[in-house]
Amino acid sequence: MAGLFWHIAAALLFLVTAASTAGASTYYASDPNLGSARVVFQLNHGDIEFGFFPHVAPKTVEHIFKLVQLGCYNTNHFFRVDKGFVAQVADVMGGRKAPMNKEQEQQAEKSIVGEFSTVKHVRGILSMGRYSDPDTASSSFSILLGDAPHLDGQYAVFGRVTKGDDTLRKLERLPTHKEGIFVMPIERIEILSTYYYENTLAYMQSKTMIVRV
Repeated sequence: MAGLFWHIAAALLFLVTAASTAGASTYYASDPNLGSARVVFQLNHGDIEFGFFPHVAPKTVEHIFKLVQLGCYNTNHFFRVDKGFVAQVADVMGGRKAPMNKEQEQQAEKSIVGEFSTVKHVRGILSMGRYSDPDTASSSFSILLGDAPHLDGQYAVFGRVTKGDDTLRKLERLPTHKEGIFVMPIERIEILSTYYYENTLAYMQSKTMIVRV
């Protein structure tokens, strides 16, 4: 009887561990708001994959996806990592190391109308940065590292992380310092490169279109 108990306990431990491991790499990938497009940011600390909410914030999604397609986020960085709150991507106009071409500049200079919704700010959500004017969102956005209900309805939610929560946890463990209201990493967390693909039935059947930028 004791032997049976330990076999059951071991099996349960295995299932919990497997679920935890899967959760570390895939984060709410089944969210019903998600469209088919996926974007991967390849950082110096690992990869983060995210998808868009095209029916929640269509103009924002179109704008950010265009920036990705043009390679605007390459050599940009996360200028802010506030554990349990947000990891924020810098505006590409000032955050990139590489110079921008004319087409990239034209897209990056655009501001997007504030598409506020009822989607909650919880861990893994992507939310646009902006100034006090609600229609000043451009290319900076945050990945939520915890629940932030005070942001609900105030900032435009446009997607969520689908893989890479393990990478986010690595970022949360990095040394930081405070500058004003911002908690910032001491080292530069760089977006080395990006790519995107369509997560459709064709993709699930190994007919993947990957475009590297």
